[in-house]
Amino acid sequence: MADLLDAYPLSATTYHELLEADGSVRAHWQPLFAQLQRSGPAQLAQRQALLDRQLQENGVTYNIYADPEGTDRPWELDLLPHLIPAAEWQQLAAGVAQRARLLNAVLADLYGPQQLIADGLLPAELVHGHNNFLWPCQGINVPDNTYLHVYAVDLARGPDGRWWVTADRTQAPSGAGYALENRTIVARTFPDPYRDLNVQHLAGYFRTLQQTLQRLAPSGQEAPLVVLLTPGRFNESYFEHLFLARQLGYPLVEGSDLTVRDATVYLKTLGGLRRVHAILRRLDDDFCDPLELRTDSTLGVPGLLDAVRQGRVLVANALGSGVLESPGLLGFLPAINQRLFAESLSLPSIATWWCGEPQAMAQALEKLGELLIKPAFPSQSFAAVFGRDLDGAQRQALAARIQARPYAYVAQELAQLSQAPVWQADQGCVLARPVGMRVYAVASADGYRVLPGGLTRVAALADAEVVSMQRGGASKDTWVLGERAPVGEQWQASRNLGVADVIRQDPYLPSRVVENLFWFGRYCERCDASARLLRILLSRYLDGDDPQALAAAVALAENISLLPADGPLPERMRAALLDPAWTFSLRANLQRLQWAAGQVRGKLSRENWQALVELQRDAQMLDDEYADFSELLEFLNHLVMSLAALSGFALDDMTRDEGWRFLMTGRRIERLASLSTSLATFLRGPGAFDQEGLEWLLELGNSSITYRSRYLAVAQLIPVLDLLLLDEQNPHAVQFQLKLLLRSLGRLGEEFGTPQEPALAVFAARLRHFDLGSLENPLFGEASVRAVLDGLAELLEGIAQASVQASERLALRHFAHVDDISQQTVSA
Repeated sequence: MADLLDAYPLSATTYHELLEADGSVRAHWQPLFAQLQRSGPAQLAQRQALLDRQLQENGVTYNIYADPEGTDRPWELDLLPHLIPAAEWQQLAAGVAQRARLLNAVLADLYGPQQLIADGLLPAELVHGHNNFLWPCQGINVPDNTYLHVYAVDLARGPDGRWWVTADRTQAPSGAGYALENRTIVARTFPDPYRDLNVQHLAGYFRTLQQTLQRLAPSGQEAPLVVLLTPGRFNESYFEHLFLARQLGYPLVEGSDLTVRDATVYLKTLGGLRRVHAILRRLDDDFCDPLELRTDSTLGVPGLLDAVRQGRVLVANALGSGVLESPGLLGFLPAINQRLFAESLSLPSIATWWCGEPQAMAQALEKLGELLIKPAFPSQSFAAVFGRDLDGAQRQALAARIQARPYAYVAQELAQLSQAPVWQADQGCVLARPVGMRVYAVASADGYRVLPGGLTRVAALADAEVVSMQRGGASKDTWVLGERAPVGEQWQASRNLGVADVIRQDPYLPSRVVENLFWFGRYCERCDASARLLRILLSRYLDGDDPQALAAAVALAENISLLPADGPLPERMRAALLDPAWTFSLRANLQRLQWAAGQVRGKLSRENWQALVELQRDAQMLDDEYADFSELLEFLNHLVMSLAALSGFALDDMTRDEGWRFLMTGRRIERLASLSTSLATFLRGPGAFDQEGLEWLLELGNSSITYRSRYLAVAQLIPVLDLLLLDEQNPHAVQFQLKLLLRSLGRLGEEFGTPQEPALAVFAARLRHFDLGSLENPLFGEASVRAVLDGLAELLEGIAQASVQASERLALRHFAHVDDISQQTVSA
């Protein structure tokens, strides 16, 4: 192990989580240290690789704003946990609970009598000037006088080992879900030390959150419906929203999934409206209601604040709680706690001066070169500035700006972060990196309960003074050592479920999710059809053996707008593959597929999502504008296999609920429209009389093997049409898909009372009665055969058009709710 620590620094001015000042291993680290000694670099590298693979397989991501490669960025987790002994944790947890109680009381005063402002304990400018002090929330009574249902605090450890508060998170604290995911993965990586060290479990915190929301929700005699409100998949912590929704058993919803009627919030489900009793929000305060708060918000729920005001819904945390996140408040909290509770704060805040006070501004200006200057309000557009990084002229300019607008600035001492060990796989050793810790508390019936652990964040650079996931930082699992609580890691049932409670359909499936499942199915089929046709085009172009077959394939690609109309064929094929600006390109449709998949991620299994991640990784090849056609052809071969895997997951990996039925209906509509359009275009062209053309038509319909095994002959028109048109055993035949689609639409009609699709039924009957013998009567000449083919093409075009119309009517009835279904009885 000495080799692993060869590059590990030891500084007398920094607190080291692993080592004492004399370089010896701290007592609470020694058992795990011994395990690392026995493992050695090679095994530790294997463990880190296993950990990274589990993160990837679980789809754990963290998005980075303004980073073109930041969407679905893999979550970074260090192999080595952050260890805290039990005695130290008890004091820390007590301080966090004390602070949560204080901040809840401050919110109750600010949105109530505002006595703290009247008594001079809080400056009115610092409160009323904050974006997240919401005047429309003034005077609202919240259940049990609880404003902060979830609280988080950012902590840093000073050189003397003492923890200091650097920031309070009161609006919609993030990270607890990541902490739980970190625990699951790291505990599996170090199972023996995890068990032997009696690491405290995390489940009790989340169980308390469930109980609190259930207890405070205004549900009367009903079973409360709690939802988790997310801004959407582009939020940096969207994975956590999904993860928490699954763990807590709450529907994950966006603002558009909810509606307010008569001051009551409802979830728009496929079967009608369901009343929502509580909302666990991950949406910022002012975005929550565009009627009374931020009018340009498209993420919120119009009328939500009125529902809160009328006591018809619980919102956690309470709207307006973000006002406490101003760093300028830190310096006022000790006196407030002394006034309200007659005790000192056990967790000190880092020294902070709000420059709106003349004396504080004078002190800040005197020490400007040693401080960090921050905006007091989120509306201020400047970034935090380290005074020491400024030269004399810049410092004078900053001082002038502070003096001109003192209320807008906060000055803070620099937090000297402690150093924790991280495993550096590329160097095969342990290094030291700055760390900070975010600790969470949840309101309960008897005070605040603190999560035994938290989210430890690691800076990317050894000399960093700020820890931020947005700046490339990583995370650690946090192990609180000592006696475990009597309740283990397993989630406990909130109530016993009997036969009467059995549910076989998701009663809270949002219409938006169903719509995206429908389009997920359509885009899967659309990408598959495009990939197969492009593969035919590229292979025929590269072979150059049959210009007539290539011309027929080009004509089809032009007819369905896959190929742009103008330019040399190689450039047009490359645009059809790579150009995201070309609406019908494969790349554009793959992006739409990934978008739809991201919207329904909570309905997909881990394996299904992993297949999509692999597909996205493969699609990155399309970013290579210099890839030649042979490389692109290989990509298409792999893509077709990946899309087939998605089809398999849909058939074998999903419960046959309404969401699945709409997904499969989308696939059938798209395949039917694609098959019908492709066959109609082919039959109108010269390819119908060309053997090579018929061969690639079989390839396009994924029926080449079936044809060869049946006929042991080259492709000929009548058997090819039978296989691709009329064969009810071939899933790539028009009749097969038409029959299944009519059956699916019939079941939806029976369940939701929606009208049937008579046009499709008529076309199905006409197709069933089509006589292939009309193509072989010796009395007919080629002109007569051409007339039959043109009539058949017209029939197929009608089928394609009717299937698209069926899709549009489905969208109106079930997704937009513009006809009868929107008038269904509202569930209370």
